[in-house]
Amino acid sequence: MSPAEEAAELLGTFGVATSGDLLSYSPIDGAEIGRVATGDPAEAAARAQQAFLKWRTVPAPRRGELVRLLGEELRAAKEPLARLVTLESGKIVQEGLGEVQEMIDICDFAVGLSRQLYGLSIASERANHRMMEQWHPLGPVLVISAFNFPVAVWAWNAALALVCGDAVIWKPSEKTPLTAEAVMALVRRARERFGDAPESLVQLVQGGRDIGEALVDDRRISLVSATGSTAMGRIVGPRVAQRFGRVLLELGGNNAMIVAPSADLELASRAILFSAAGTAGQRCTTLRRLIVHERVADVLVARLRSLFAQVKIGDPREPGTLIGPLIDEAAWDSMKAVLGDAIERVEAVAGGFYVRPAIVGVDGQAGSVLKETFAPILYVLRYRDLDEAIALNNAVPQGLSSSIFTTDLREAERFMSAAGSDCGIANVNIGPSGAEIGGAFGGEKETGGGRESGSDSWRAYMRRQTNTINYGSDLPLAQGIRFDVAP
Repeated sequence: MSPAEEAAELLGTFGVATSGDLLSYSPIDGAEIGRVATGDPAEAAARAQQAFLKWRTVPAPRRGELVRLLGEELRAAKEPLARLVTLESGKIVQEGLGEVQEMIDICDFAVGLSRQLYGLSIASERANHRMMEQWHPLGPVLVISAFNFPVAVWAWNAALALVCGDAVIWKPSEKTPLTAEAVMALVRRARERFGDAPESLVQLVQGGRDIGEALVDDRRISLVSATGSTAMGRIVGPRVAQRFGRVLLELGGNNAMIVAPSADLELASRAILFSAAGTAGQRCTTLRRLIVHERVADVLVARLRSLFAQVKIGDPREPGTLIGPLIDEAAWDSMKAVLGDAIERVEAVAGGFYVRPAIVGVDGQAGSVLKETFAPILYVLRYRDLDEAIALNNAVPQGLSSSIFTTDLREAERFMSAAGSDCGIANVNIGPSGAEIGGAFGGEKETGGGRESGSDSWRAYMRRQTNTINYGSDLPLAQGIRFDVAP
């Protein structure tokens, strides 16, 4: 079955009819697989504001019930939604299933969170006073997602925003509009089962850059959570700041792995293969720089070249395929600009851009090594001591994810210390890619500083309020200040 035929069949199961002026193409063969209508950003913002005014008064545990129902709908539709993710983003089936599982997991997390939006009781310096902290719903939240995780990143944000009492507007990548339509069909089912949620509580606004910019500039939107390139973040961040809105940026990565002399090379090799080649190198957490000790470099690189040569590249729907296509010709051009004639194209499916992951030895970090090429290119650098390796890890503008393979406890602890990796994520004996929803996800420097998903990331979607209550008959001032009028 062609991607277009399969997409039509899958969209039918979601009750999604495709029509409009925004076209979707499958990276599997480059053919059109559907089209959707673009939205009205101003209307969406107005409707979101009205929905928020109602939703913020609903008790948080009740709000969690809506997210629980959404999780149920995702469980029931896991396989068809994952297949649609594969068709539209080019991920292999296992990665598509994993992405939908992330959505289910964050729904479970958010349901529990709906009963744990804790504030603090704070000791007051004044007698007969009580001080406390509360967290209140923030307002409409805009989620801008990227093609490489077309549904999971929306769920990371939306599930938390909903239990926090916010309305949600979703501006997906124009490269993956069909998966967004399918998810919205599930949202509608959950909302109908819930019964009394505002109709415009969760909205989808399809379109290109102009639609996104209009939403970013709208003062009715309290928080903009944007996932994408550093270049995109440089535009979004200042525009939101100019109107004193909040912004949560999860931008590019240039992730490294240090392989120490004591490392288990078999374990490291398997981690490197997935981290560097998974999703055809199109993850923000993709391994792009391998910093390997000179004593084990030759052995490890030889093993990697053998593994990379054996990996099956092709139609991501086929069993045994581990690497699917690049998203489009622009991604191919970016990779070719770095590798030149050394790029190896695989003739897997006509019309698609399939490439073999490249291993490139470099003497230092300059030029393309300092940039994020969204393609499967692994740069290999050698080091002599751990200080040098950590310095190499940190000497790039991005700061998303990092890892070290070592069996030396001191090296592991040093890597995770304040003097170690400067990234938002630092792993030991696992690769830099692949994140669980329980931990806050995001990075430092040009990665943007935002945090999504687990831990206390929920606070980004709420506003903090400090309260002081005087239950006495006197009016003492803080810091012992006296401001009495003489009798």
